[in-house]
Amino acid sequence: MAAPRCVAADCHGDGRPGTQSDHSSRLFAAESASESRPPSTTGHDRHFRGNPPRTDCGQDHPGRSFIGGRDGDTPGRAAGTKRHIGRRCTIRILIAGGGCAGTATALHLQRGLRERLRRGEVEITVVEPQAYFTYHPLLAEVAAGSIDPRHVVVPLRRALPDCRVLTARITRIEHAARRALADAAGPGETPALIELPYDVLVVAPGSVSQTAPVPGLAEHGLGFSTVGEAVGLRNHVLEQLDLASATRDPALRQSALTFVFVGAGYAGVGALAELEDMARTAVRDYHNVRAEDLRWVLVEATDRILAEESPELAEHTLGQLRERGVDIRLCTTLESAVGQVAVLSDGSRFGARTLVWTAGIRPSPMLRDTDLPLDTLGRVRCLATLQAVGPDGRALPGVWAAGDCAAVPDPDADGAPCAPSAQHAFAQAELLARNIAVALDGGPHAPGLAEYRPGPAACSTSLGPGRAVAHTRRGGRLTGRRAWWLHRARHLRRLPSTERRVRVLMDWVLGGVFSREVVSLGAMEHPRSAFEEGFDSGRGRPPGAGPEAPR
Repeated sequence: MAAPRCVAADCHGDGRPGTQSDHSSRLFAAESASESRPPSTTGHDRHFRGNPPRTDCGQDHPGRSFIGGRDGDTPGRAAGTKRHIGRRCTIRILIAGGGCAGTATALHLQRGLRERLRRGEVEITVVEPQAYFTYHPLLAEVAAGSIDPRHVVVPLRRALPDCRVLTARITRIEHAARRALADAAGPGETPALIELPYDVLVVAPGSVSQTAPVPGLAEHGLGFSTVGEAVGLRNHVLEQLDLASATRDPALRQSALTFVFVGAGYAGVGALAELEDMARTAVRDYHNVRAEDLRWVLVEATDRILAEESPELAEHTLGQLRERGVDIRLCTTLESAVGQVAVLSDGSRFGARTLVWTAGIRPSPMLRDTDLPLDTLGRVRCLATLQAVGPDGRALPGVWAAGDCAAVPDPDADGAPCAPSAQHAFAQAELLARNIAVALDGGPHAPGLAEYRPGPAACSTSLGPGRAVAHTRRGGRLTGRRAWWLHRARHLRRLPSTERRVRVLMDWVLGGVFSREVVSLGAMEHPRSAFEEGFDSGRGRPPGAGPEAPR
């Protein structure tokens, strides 16, 4: 005998009982495994046509563990499995990634589907290796000490109280089976695998640094894509000033005072400009190191810096940096960094103990372990509606993508994919959340789905206190202090947390009252070193004698 259908007594949501057609058009049907007829393709089922969602409402699955559930969830139920709540079945939305696009999508879905979330009709799960969202456009000011590192990260659980947040790393996505696999273990630990079934998938794992097989780069290079890397770079630069002040070796001194940045995009130019200003301030406290002793080198493979900017603003920035003594090498590449010696393609060779790699990004390598449609660069191929493209060229039901990992056509660039940027990520996330809400009611081909059309360029980068270049939304171009104020106001507004906005604003206010903090906290990168020194053999004690007894 067939199991009863999973239907609601209140189909309209206002207390009126719905008709049989209302029930079939708005709710999932739960059929027994013995029933041979195909599942219904009406209502919500149209959204998952070809691979209908599971209808095992509230059933336990043997062999799966319960991880990250809400209060009141039954232990033993698989994480994310559809639950039977008030005679309705929960639609499971899985967001893979908690970067700009992933976090912004979750925020908009949380706001737009609030009533459905409270009624248990929808469940949103965000999977991100870190328990926080990092606002990357302000990392340069973190490295320079203008902003406290904790103030550019937003705790995901606090920002997304209506979502389930799992601190784990997606290792595989099998959309044919509507499931993802994640690993909650840390680096070097025994894998702790989690199976995450879903009905709707949002792919937003972001991007990673685009490295190159340059000899010595892996051993001596520094990245600039995380808060830890920004703080580590700041400490490293200040430590080089200490080394140069203490050493009597001229070659070592010159190598310590040489700072090389490879890649002249927004990240590279902003980081170099902010750190150069910080170092110029720091050397005022050194009796034997002057600002003229510092050597800053910017290496760019193309014939201009800030390729995303207009030629006029890029040329202005080039002139500003050269006036400050920055050695800019265009149409030049890094050939080797072996032994902390930089070898460039133009034939120059010099010692450099600081090498920062900001030469582009690439989509998250996690996408290679999926059955999703990818382009030649490893991005998810998308329609203008931000839906993944199926084999027939139409929308692939149940899959959406946004941000750096999505190849979304840009109508202003003759259909070429949008360039990776925070502006595109935030705008795509807002549209994606609206389209998901429409598709939940009307299916993947609902007439109300909107296409992504980028707004006017609103890019900017800081060149140090009181200096910046910026585009306005009306097409204007600003430089100097006006651009600097616009840059700060723009990014302050984009921070997805009122608390973080206030904290960053207070950092800026205090920075205008007091001088820069130029203290290196490099010991924080090795917190156990002082403790481990206590176990070294004491002076005059034989090796292996163990630590001295406490007095």
